[in-house]
Amino acid sequence: MPDASRTHLVLIPSYNTGERLFSTVEAARAQWNPVWVVVDGSTDGTGERLQQMAAGDPGLRVWLLPHNQGKGAAVLHGLRAAREAGFTHALTMDSDGQHPADLIPAFMNASQARPETMVLGRPVFDASAPLLRVRGRRVSNGWTQLETLFAGVGDSLYGFRVYPVADLIAVMARQPWMRRFDFDTEAVVRLAWRGVKPVNIDAPVKYLTAEEGGVSHFRYGRDNVLLTWMHARLMVEFVLRLPRLLWRKARRLPPFQA
Repeated sequence: MPDASRTHLVLIPSYNTGERLFSTVEAARAQWNPVWVVVDGSTDGTGERLQQMAAGDPGLRVWLLPHNQGKGAAVLHGLRAAREAGFTHALTMDSDGQHPADLIPAFMNASQARPETMVLGRPVFDASAPLLRVRGRRVSNGWTQLETLFAGVGDSLYGFRVYPVADLIAVMARQPWMRRFDFDTEAVVRLAWRGVKPVNIDAPVKYLTAEEGGVSHFRYGRDNVLLTWMHARLMVEFVLRLPRLLWRKARRLPPFQA
C-alpha cells in the first residue's frame, strides 16, 4: 500500500453503484492513500458494507449522506471535510468503474508539480462508448471553450480530475448550482474564470455493460436539459463579465473571480 499523503486524496462520490463500487474502491486504494467515499443516499446497501470495509483500513474513510443530493453535493461534502483535515487537493473519480485507477499516481504527481492548476482527464474512448454521448460532449466542449475564452480545457465532462480544494469550495459557495450532473462542466468553467489553469492528461474511459456490472444514472433527456440550462446561465454570465476579462487580460492582470 502507498504511504499516506498529507495533501492529496482520492474522493469518490457514489449512488447505487452496486458491486462495482467495491472493485473501484479497491483499485483506488491499491494506487493511493487516502481514499474517501461519499455515499450519496444509496439504497442498495453498499454504504453499510463499505463502512465495514473501512473499519479494517485506516486509508479508507466513508460518509453516508441521509438522502440523495446529487454528485456535486456529495463532492462538496467531501471537499469540506478534506479542507478541515488539512488536505489541499482532491482527485475525483466515479464509482462505476469507468475511470482508470492506475493513472491516479500520474495525475497526483502532475498536481503536486503544479499545485496552482487543475489536472483534467482528457477521455480516450474505445468501442464501448455510446456514439450519442460522444457527439453530445463535443457540443458541451465547444460551449466550454467559448465560456472560458479558450483557456485550454481539454474536456468539460470527464470527472477524473484533481481539483484545488479551497478554490473549488470557493466557487461552489457563491452560487446554488453545480450540485447534480452539471457539476463537472461548471466546475472547470468557474475555476478557469478564477484563474486556475488546466493541465490536460489523456485517460481511457470504458463504458461497462450491465453484464460487466456497469451502472449508469445518466438520462439523456433530463441531463441534457440540465446541461443546456447550465450553459445558458454560464453564457449570460460570461457575456456580462467579458469586457472586464478582456480589459484585465490586455493588461496581463489576474482574471476575475468566479
